[in-house]
Amino acid sequence: MTRITGGEVIKRVLEKEGVRYVFGVPGDQLYPLLNAIRGSSIEFITFHDEASAAHAADAYARVTGRIGVVIGTVGPGGANLVGGVYPAFAEGIPLLVITAQNQTFRSYPDHGSMQALDQYLLFKPITKWNAVVNSWGRIVELMERAVREALTGAPGPVHLDFPSDVLHATGDENEIKVHDPESYRPVLQTTASQELIEKAVKMILNSKNPVIHAGGGVLRSGAEKEVLELAEYLQIPVTTSISGRGTIPEDHPLCLIPQSFGAIAAQAEADLVILVGTKLGDLDFWGRPPIWGEEGIQKVIQIDISGGNIALNRHVDLGIVGDAKETLSAILKRIKSITGPVEKREKNQEYKTLERQWLSEYEEISTSDSIPIHPLRAIGEMRSFYPRDAISVIDGGNTTVWAHYINRIYCPRCFISSSAGDSGHIGTGVAYAIGAKIAYPEKDVYCITGDGAFGYGLMELETAKRLGLQITFMVLNDSSWGMIKSGQTLYYDKKYVGVDFLEIRYDEIARAMGCFGERVTDPKKLRDAIKRAKESGLPAVIDVKIDPEKIPPDFQTLASIWLEGCESPPRELEEMKKLQ
Repeated sequence: MTRITGGEVIKRVLEKEGVRYVFGVPGDQLYPLLNAIRGSSIEFITFHDEASAAHAADAYARVTGRIGVVIGTVGPGGANLVGGVYPAFAEGIPLLVITAQNQTFRSYPDHGSMQALDQYLLFKPITKWNAVVNSWGRIVELMERAVREALTGAPGPVHLDFPSDVLHATGDENEIKVHDPESYRPVLQTTASQELIEKAVKMILNSKNPVIHAGGGVLRSGAEKEVLELAEYLQIPVTTSISGRGTIPEDHPLCLIPQSFGAIAAQAEADLVILVGTKLGDLDFWGRPPIWGEEGIQKVIQIDISGGNIALNRHVDLGIVGDAKETLSAILKRIKSITGPVEKREKNQEYKTLERQWLSEYEEISTSDSIPIHPLRAIGEMRSFYPRDAISVIDGGNTTVWAHYINRIYCPRCFISSSAGDSGHIGTGVAYAIGAKIAYPEKDVYCITGDGAFGYGLMELETAKRLGLQITFMVLNDSSWGMIKSGQTLYYDKKYVGVDFLEIRYDEIARAMGCFGERVTDPKKLRDAIKRAKESGLPAVIDVKIDPEKIPPDFQTLASIWLEGCESPPRELEEMKKLQ
């Protein structure tokens, strides 16, 4: 009879699920799990902060489509994890979050133990499902259930809280059975009924001017091929949500860049909108006119794995609960059985012309030799240096808005940005880049970040160096919380509160950690600096002094979304509403 610890049981379930990496920060209570991982097929990646570890696990899940796993110890470890789990919850990313807890006889309820924290309630609002594992004999059951919950239906984070005596407890290994994934969770997602497929096909074929709007759910499902094939077969233009970027190459003739003049025109004029894997959040203007057509006139088909997202922000004419890939595949198959391909749609060229007009101003600015450096020049140099399939990580406030104009995305799961996603979470960039590079060491990974956002993950440069990861971080340095300063500039007559930093040399900090570091103040020297960073083979920081006076053109539109319904400052808000 061989007796094994709770930590060993957890490890065996993770191995069966094909988990290759566990991200986290070690702690005393986690010893049995750490010891079980040592020498196994799983590698433990240690970070300086639990939130960064969760961000890295999140990014790993985003680019691979697999579940990310992160661990933290009781109390402060669990509390620190929250900041990393929240963006994954807001954006539907499958994570397995494991926390250690004080012994079963000390917790739920606690009676004064050090590091005591009700982690079950703490994580409940930011996870799909969670549980406390109070018995060695239930570890397999609850681990498998957690993974099933994370990956079935709309994906998301799940959480298991392990009292330390359960982790240390031993039992006969013959008393447990670790199952193959297909025996405890569905490996194929749901497909809509044939009746709904027929209705969708009829609506699509009867429309004169349709548009496909693809969200992050398309990428989670792996449905980008089906979206592209349907678009090309019927010559339907495609717009995406911000989190859906990469569904279709952004230089494809049928792709209209989010919020460009072309995309807005297509969305407003369409007689049919095919929503796939999106709930039409605030950056999609809630599906409201004038960015979209009038309800009752513009018809809407919505396809989503979650019934709760159907008609969440706009009423629909046909709601289909089903996996994006399976459902689109069925729709496409049926359409091909009825009709041949469409050669062209007259409106498509008009939309692309409008998009080019929108882009032209930003492309011109991106060649500016002005000093201080314009943010678009720095971003343009970074994007043009790297190949199409490079993984692009964007972090920060104004930085994210500037990057949207010029940082084109050409392939699925090559774009990661919570600051542009449903969470609006900054400070993720360094860890996201590390998680992505761990997943795909053969790919180029670059991160463009504001200086404020970069500060959150600064110590993780050591993590990247320790792991031997060549990632280039471009820090757009304006020595401030740039987006908040922009608002105080525009609406409060430059009465600044809490937005300015001291002058910091991020390149010198990088060099102190054994990384490559270089400061650039002349735009003509950007390209060579990026080349040197890449060729160094090291994690690299390019500290770019940008013009702090530049405010993104769409800043006021974004502010009008965030401050909708607020009374102060009323004059400025009225002006912003006119821009919508």
